Amino acid sequence: MIIGVPKEIKEQEYRVALLPSGAYQLAKRGHQVLVERGAGAGAGFPDAEYETAGAKLEASHEAIFKESDLIVKVKEPLPSEFKLLRPGQMLFTYLHLAADRELTGALMKSGATCIAYETLEVNRRLPLLEPMSEIAGRMSILVGGYFLAKHFGGSGVLLGGVPGVLPGKIVVLGGGTAGINAARMAQGLGADVTILEVDLERMRFLDITLHTAHTLYSNESHLLELLPDVDLLIGAVLVPGAKAPKLITREMLRRMRPGSVLVDIAIDQGGCAETSRPTTHHDPVFVAEGVTHYCVANMPGAYARTATQALTNATFHYLETLADFGLAEACRKHLALVSGINVMNGQVTCKAVAAAHGIALSPPKI
Repeated sequence: MIIGVPKEIKEQEYRVALLPSGAYQLAKRGHQVLVERGAGAGAGFPDAEYETAGAKLEASHEAIFKESDLIVKVKEPLPSEFKLLRPGQMLFTYLHLAADRELTGALMKSGATCIAYETLEVNRRLPLLEPMSEIAGRMSILVGGYFLAKHFGGSGVLLGGVPGVLPGKIVVLGGGTAGINAARMAQGLGADVTILEVDLERMRFLDITLHTAHTLYSNESHLLELLPDVDLLIGAVLVPGAKAPKLITREMLRRMRPGSVLVDIAIDQGGCAETSRPTTHHDPVFVAEGVTHYCVANMPGAYARTATQALTNATFHYLETLADFGLAEACRKHLALVSGINVMNGQVTCKAVAAAHGIALSPPKI
């Protein structure tokens, strides 16, 4: 099979979907790997390493799509890439279709089979989303604390405090992978951390695991009680494949102190705050209702080398199986791949995406 690795063209996206070591393994198994020149440079993997591994370097972005049977990416295709996809081709990447009607329609029109990392499910886990959620969760505390600085318009609160001064207060909405990693980082700084969660078993796990963090059942009343004293609010809610629920309203934000910070990790699924809109690493924040919003839609791209290694550790086994056996046999060997198929034969095959856009659901025909 011919596997194509295009360079990511999303603004400030430096991750790459395949390591040189992965290219070596695929080439060793008889596959042809096409890598666009410069695709790995932003993550610290130069072209020479791919060439040594047996990949063929291509200068043309369009040629990668034209020649490849399987396109492996990090982020969703952008409008300039829509026309490059074709029937019979496979696309393996993050898609987040529930928050993007235009992209959903374009992928349906393309006729390609589109497999989303973020909906591939194994025993109620999302193993291809988890590594990026871990990075985004840990990163949320770093950027949140950074933008609390007074010269960035923040309240001037140091999250860890100092002897004689109480630490900052952090509230994390959601106790999943991103939430627990945010709480771990916050604990390491010495901040006062409260996690809001609805799953009682998950709360018991959090209570045992995070010895100094508080857990609180997540409802609107409890959130309203906490907000007046919060310095950093982390939105880490997730409904697999679906748009993020809008749990934070404008009225809620007005209860927060001026200069406090909201980091909306859920922004790639539409955001969990009424005021959230996607931002970039070059222009990451805006102020609404007196609260600084950090809503970068590809947060892990800031730490491209770590993120690339973590992502490819998780995705490569599935990629290798798709290359070795093709879609149908790969799905028989790994049933989880079926849950990753979002669009196939011009139809939406993911229930959450179909519901988000009011599109008829068509189960994947494997």
